[in-house]
Amino acid sequence: MELFEDPLFQTFAERVAMTATRGGAEWGEVRLTAERVSEGDRDSWHEEWTRTARIVEGWAEESARGGHRVSAREAFLRACTYHRIAYYPLFGEPVDPRLVMSFGRSAACFERFAALAEPRLLPQEIPYEGTTLPGCFCPADASGTPRPLLIAVNGYDSALPEMYWSHAVPALRRGYHCLLVDGPGQGRALIEQGLHLRPDWEHVIGPVVDHALTLPGVDGDRLVLMGWSLGGYLAPRAAAGEPRVAALVADPGQWDMIDAFRTQLPLPRGLRDRLPDVDPGELEPHLTPLVENPVHCWKMVQRAMWVHGVKNLGEYVVDTGRYRLSDVAARIACPTLVAVAEDDPVGAAAETLYDALTCPRTLVRFSEAEGAADHVECWNRSRFDQRVFDWLDDVLA
Repeated sequence: MELFEDPLFQTFAERVAMTATRGGAEWGEVRLTAERVSEGDRDSWHEEWTRTARIVEGWAEESARGGHRVSAREAFLRACTYHRIAYYPLFGEPVDPRLVMSFGRSAACFERFAALAEPRLLPQEIPYEGTTLPGCFCPADASGTPRPLLIAVNGYDSALPEMYWSHAVPALRRGYHCLLVDGPGQGRALIEQGLHLRPDWEHVIGPVVDHALTLPGVDGDRLVLMGWSLGGYLAPRAAAGEPRVAALVADPGQWDMIDAFRTQLPLPRGLRDRLPDVDPGELEPHLTPLVENPVHCWKMVQRAMWVHGVKNLGEYVVDTGRYRLSDVAARIACPTLVAVAEDDPVGAAAETLYDALTCPRTLVRFSEAEGAADHVECWNRSRFDQRVFDWLDDVLA
């Protein structure tokens, strides 16, 4: 599925298209929008995806006025996706007002979708350190019968609605409730509240679990923590400090973040060996050439610096030294599934995490041969869901 020559735009377009299997997009709408976008032009990207989002949102409103709930909610969900993807090239500080506008429209469309869902999805405000975190409780049914709850842990640049596609849909189909949450550095918590990422995710998930236990029909003995992308670090870190978690899924499993920089960054050996105990200024001359690549620039400068709340690349690399699992992995007590997909560099240390676990553990590999290679098995989430939820069913039985 080649839509753009620009590698960054192609990555974003794929991120839209992969949601089509569960109603997050339609291929025809994606293709037509991509044809209107000028290669490499971020203003054009935002304008054309916003145009499509508004058209589809208009269709949703038309159906809603006529009392056609299913048609309305389906269109609102697609409009939510298109508004969200419109702002991705604008990611970063200073925050572009168009990003805030598109995020707001995406959130509003998701709220309209949630209100029309059957059963209705319930927006949540989760108490957290003097403020709240945005959440959405997705009940498997409205009976109040105690059921297991899947708590979804997000990644670097995603937002709550994308986790509906990836986590809530398969959970609800299998009779699990699902709680979606944007933590510090994610979604609304970052864009509207200015909360930056933190390494000690146990202090985030603790209040989330407290809140989850107040929700109707939640079996407090069957709480599942599932992290995807950066959540493959955050969820294990949280589980190491939260004994109420009954099962953990890391997709993909990760380890100390600084280890990846030691092997991947073009640094002199002496400087590399001292990471993260270096002055950020020492790193800057060696990191600057990386940003000539548009994908690296987006990931490291636009995204990571904003999410981490730092001012330059050197500070970002040094800050990743705080993101460690080596100190806490042995404390994870619940059954844990570590996922790793072929051709996913983010999961390069999945086996390191797996080997460090002292709890009941399972390592699951996903391959190109089953159409489930690449980051978070994005092109075959059904295969991921089959293997992971079958494991969860057995563990929680």
